[in-house]
Amino acid sequence: MAYTRSELLIVTAARMMEDGKTVFVGTGIPMLAAMLAQRLHAPHLVAIFEFGGVGAQLTKLPRAVGESRTFFRAVAATGITDIMETAQRGLVDYGFLGGAQIDPYGNLNTSVIGPYAHPRVRLPGPGGGNEVGSLCWKTIILMKHERRRFVEKVDFITTPGYLNGPGAREKAGLPPETGPYRVITDLAVLDFEPETRRMRVIQLHPGVEREEVIRQTGFELLWADTVQTTPPPTEEELKHLREEIDPEGLYR
Repeated sequence: MAYTRSELLIVTAARMMEDGKTVFVGTGIPMLAAMLAQRLHAPHLVAIFEFGGVGAQLTKLPRAVGESRTFFRAVAATGITDIMETAQRGLVDYGFLGGAQIDPYGNLNTSVIGPYAHPRVRLPGPGGGNEVGSLCWKTIILMKHERRRFVEKVDFITTPGYLNGPGAREKAGLPPETGPYRVITDLAVLDFEPETRRMRVIQLHPGVEREEVIRQTGFELLWADTVQTTPPPTEEELKHLREEIDPEGLYR
């Protein structure tokens, strides 16, 4: 079946969600990925929402992280302070993030474009992104792959990745063995090379050439010895996504 790059991004993110794990879910594409995972291979995935919903059954697409659907048949209805404390205690496996800018070490900017005191653009801010990126065991970053977004140095670090290399997170006081896990874009899937903690291409999406990824990245990428091709969405995945999860196309 034909599919869009956005649909491939959603499906790829959903496949990373494991049954029985906890995942911090934000508005938009992360919701679709969590819902698809619950339907197909991770029925016991525990979705956690910033405004207090824990373990909701995602039968209908929420419009935001605080609406009633994020509490439907949940195991708990708490609040934002309790949710962040849960992450601080090490009980959240995955966290979804996005950003306006990302650098080679996975640092994210959702605050300003340009100098902080006099920015060209003032962005929404962290919205809990700092806590997610600092405290969840693995963060999965979803972004459109554009040169203006993949930059050598972010204008402001809203959410820490690996800061400036190996050991930097721990030196800053963040929990060991946490940090960016994957970056999923509309062109590729990337991880972070263990020795340098720099971003590395591990998969190219079907039909995407290496040169296109290089052209759309503002820094030098590392490349895995063997770069795989991302498996395309199945008919079943697309059917659930289009007909049940987001039939109105609000996010996909």
